[in-house]
Amino acid sequence: MAWTWRFEKADGTEAVPAVEPEEFTTQGDAESWIGEEWKALLEGGVEQVRLFEDGQEIYAGPMSLKAADED
Repeated sequence: MAWTWRFEKADGTEAVPAVEPEEFTTQGDAESWIGEEWKALLEGGVEQVRLFEDGQEIYAGPMSLKAADED
C-alpha cells in the first residue's frame, strides 16, 4: 500500500509543494509527516491537502492547512 498527499490551493486546483513530498507505507507516517511540514507547505502556497491510499481518497474532503495555522 502507498499513502500519498495531494496538495491544493483553496479553490481545489493542484499546487506544487515547497517541501518534497514522499510516498508513505502507513497512514500514521503520512499524517506525522504532514504534522511536521504543514507550516512550510502553507508558506509555500499549499492551502489544503488530501490523503490517498493507492489512489483512493481517505478523508471526506480536503484538510485545510489554514485552520491549523489559526490554532
